[in-house]
Amino acid sequence: MKDVSTTGYYVRSKNAGPFWLTIDIFCNDRTVFDRLCKDARLAGSSIAQLLKSDETGVKVFHLDRLNVIKISLPRPVIQGSIFDRDMHGAQWACLIQERLANQ
Repeated sequence: MKDVSTTGYYVRSKNAGPFWLTIDIFCNDRTVFDRLCKDARLAGSSIAQLLKSDETGVKVFHLDRLNVIKISLPRPVIQGSIFDRDMHGAQWACLIQERLANQ
């Protein structure tokens, strides 16, 4: 997998409480940020389809002063429930990273 030195961005995911996940894309500079903001693969509908979530729950925020794209969505199951397979929400970043790597 490519690293931040070749892609210009870093993807991280984590819990945003027991009911929400957040995925952050940290861009090295404004050029990378602007390119990713226009990328249809990071649109709410595309993210919802990839992560098998309801599109109305997916929120995409472009934080231009920070060169960060933040994606928030409801967790598929409540954190810590018997059906939770990713207690910390860390595995979701891999799906976004792979989607961006496969152009």
